Amino acid sequence: MNERPVKLACRHVWKIYGSHPQRLLAGGNTPTLDQIRQSDHVGAVRDVSLEVGEGEIFVIMGLSGSGKSTLVRCLSRLIEPSGGEILYDGEDLLKASPARMIEIRRHRMGMVFQHFALLPHLTVLENVAFPLEVQGMERGAREARAREVVQLVGLQGREANYPRQLSGGQQQRVGIARSLAVEPDLWFLDEPFSALDPLIRREMQEEFLRIQRKLRKTIVFITHDFDEAIRLADRIAIMKDGAVVQVATPEELVLAPANDYVAAFTAHVTRAKVVTLGRIAAPGQPDGIAGTLSAGATIEAVAEQIVTADAPFAVERDGTVIGHVTPAAVISILIGKET
Repeated sequence: MNERPVKLACRHVWKIYGSHPQRLLAGGNTPTLDQIRQSDHVGAVRDVSLEVGEGEIFVIMGLSGSGKSTLVRCLSRLIEPSGGEILYDGEDLLKASPARMIEIRRHRMGMVFQHFALLPHLTVLENVAFPLEVQGMERGAREARAREVVQLVGLQGREANYPRQLSGGQQQRVGIARSLAVEPDLWFLDEPFSALDPLIRREMQEEFLRIQRKLRKTIVFITHDFDEAIRLADRIAIMKDGAVVQVATPEELVLAPANDYVAAFTAHVTRAKVVTLGRIAAPGQPDGIAGTLSAGATIEAVAEQIVTADAPFAVERDGTVIGHVTPAAVISILIGKET
């Protein structure tokens, strides 16, 4: 259950490719996947309803062809949905005029995709400032703002470099900085790190989380990598054949998958990466505790601290102690006997 104020919501969104998608949806029909295929159409997005909370990192994942990228492009109306509602701060984007959508994308949405699409003839600073130039911002102001976000993503000193002079990870940072320059309320990222090698990818994930801790953006993030998803996400939506099959926290997906498809996605995940102290905390607080830890901390993050202590740790949520955790409880997770 999402307890944050809703920033972005979609209600019964469809994207059907073919000669007459509206006939399939006429009268509020909800055609099955087989019906769509038998009519020589493709159901890229099928009856998707979900909510993204303010300040949330909401990850959408699925296998190639599951519809995740199409859904995100529908949410931003880069692709026109075949039906449904998309509400952004309560405004139905499907009723917005083209001019209104341009205004929203320029001033309130940021987008970062797998391919950096940097302008090769512009420097780092000029690339980052480019969307502000499109907005009509005066040169001095846009360059000052560009320098701020260049520093935010750790590229200070590279302002005069051209894209060809940067590594893949540095180019991706320029793409992120360019997207952040307009100070978006809502940020779409479509597999932004998948083209990077594993070491650089992990560094960029750390950088991304650092930026998010500072800025608290509302983020919709696409990935096909479950390890990346559980590292970044507040909640995850799993897609299959254009439909969302489960929306849950990483912990809930691993411990209570909705079906075999979700279970297969999560089968390889080490439970200690997602199980939190709040899940295994026993009631009460014994005397002589070793300290206090957050209920949201994962077992992996605090296991060594707990198992080497001589006493249990109190577990706290929102300033209130909800129970305690013992070394034995943590060891049971580490050896695969989680409750």
